[in-house]
Amino acid sequence: MPHMVILYTPQVEPLADMAGLCRVMADALLGSRDEHGQPVFPVGGTRVFAMEARHSAVADGSHGAGFIYFQLRMARGRSAATHAAVGQCLRAAAAAHLQPLLAAQAVGLTLQIDEGHEVFDAKFGNLHALFAPSGPAPTHHA
Repeated sequence: MPHMVILYTPQVEPLADMAGLCRVMADALLGSRDEHGQPVFPVGGTRVFAMEARHSAVADGSHGAGFIYFQLRMARGRSAATHAAVGQCLRAAAAAHLQPLLAAQAVGLTLQIDEGHEVFDAKFGNLHALFAPSGPAPTHHA
């Protein structure tokens, strides 16, 4: 972790550059530091996904307003100061990237950070090995 999901209404797409927003948010996560100056998140665990809400209703519908919802899920164990620093970093990154959209139309933005109390948490695959100090483990073929 961290895993960020961005949900957005269709009318924001032309001006929001959602692929670019995913990269901006991933870079902000990777650049986040705790109160000791240490990276908050592992490179291999950082994921950001954006999905269009196929169906939506925003406010009373009279202004064609859009909406973008950012939900960050992180594992437990980080301080309140780190939570706040990550939140402010993400807020600033999103606001800067979305400035053209915000200048052109009404858009609601929500950023929420959830800290997990997992009842089951399985992490598997081979992505983390790519970022290990020694590099990926050799692949053996039978």
